Amino acid sequence: MRDYWRQCGYGLLETTPEGHLVVTDAFLRSLLERPELAPVPESCAGELALHHGLLDHPRAEVTPQQLAAVGDEDARANYTVWLRFRQRLLAQPTLEGSYMALFRGEGVDVPPLLVQQLTQILLRHVLGDQATAIQVRAAEMLFRTQKVSVLEDGQVMAADDETVERHAVAAGFGTIGELLKQGGAPLRTAELDVLNEDNAAVYWERDESHDLVVSLNHGQPALAALCSVLERWVRHFLGAGVTIVTEREIDDEQWVWHVGLDAQASGVLNDLYRGQDVAPERMERMLCLFRLVFDEPSVMRPEIAGRPVYLAMAMDADRRLKLKPQNLLLNLPLGRLS
Repeated sequence: MRDYWRQCGYGLLETTPEGHLVVTDAFLRSLLERPELAPVPESCAGELALHHGLLDHPRAEVTPQQLAAVGDEDARANYTVWLRFRQRLLAQPTLEGSYMALFRGEGVDVPPLLVQQLTQILLRHVLGDQATAIQVRAAEMLFRTQKVSVLEDGQVMAADDETVERHAVAAGFGTIGELLKQGGAPLRTAELDVLNEDNAAVYWERDESHDLVVSLNHGQPALAALCSVLERWVRHFLGAGVTIVTEREIDDEQWVWHVGLDAQASGVLNDLYRGQDVAPERMERMLCLFRLVFDEPSVMRPEIAGRPVYLAMAMDADRRLKLKPQNLLLNLPLGRLS
């Protein structure tokens, strides 16, 4: 059994008998301690009073007068964001329900950073303590943007984008950051570890460093691990068992449903489905196709029950991969939920 991602806040939540997560006061306090809200020496009396009061009673109502008493404009704006996020968290009985509700209606109105934190927490819960290192690293792709490098020998490598940017020219990181930014150069000569089955144990020492590269080529363990993570993600939220495998192409005269795992892939799949021409450079950015099959076809819409659902992921023009795991939860052709 492994514990990992300790800083995400998962350990501060409670679990219902049904296996769902519940927001606690301790978790709300942890959000108040983020750098965006933690007091600084220049904080005024109104800001300090509001912060201390919320630490004591993190669900307490905040009046317009209390908010107006925060003198710093940026701090006041940050508290406004926090209060809106708290409202979203507490509007549903479980964190799963609150997460799903974020993407319905008029769109997400909380910062991406907070959405990513919720995604990480929920993935930590879904994966549990028995996940393999490669599965956990693959799960990072669902809440952290990846920088993709397609090498001359055909290897497709993914590294954490923020880590690449932060250490592009930093001493001790070698030249790998700059090479990845440019999208080239063989990784085997660089000073950055490529995670595979032989060295997987190293992940547990660096699970919050986000400095391990994975291969996205067919047949490599990271793609199989990603399929497993997505299967668990769907089952946890929707109560529907699915099997997801990689595909090399969609050769299906009865192609009836697809879901893009990111904005780029969604656009390409939509155009292909409609029979429209797709520019070569867009096709070249497609990284992988997947086929999803429901264990019980009866949970699907009756008119397409038993047909596969095709998934895809693609990098953008800057070679960034920004997966949206909520797409799977909102866009599958479900007829009823178990």
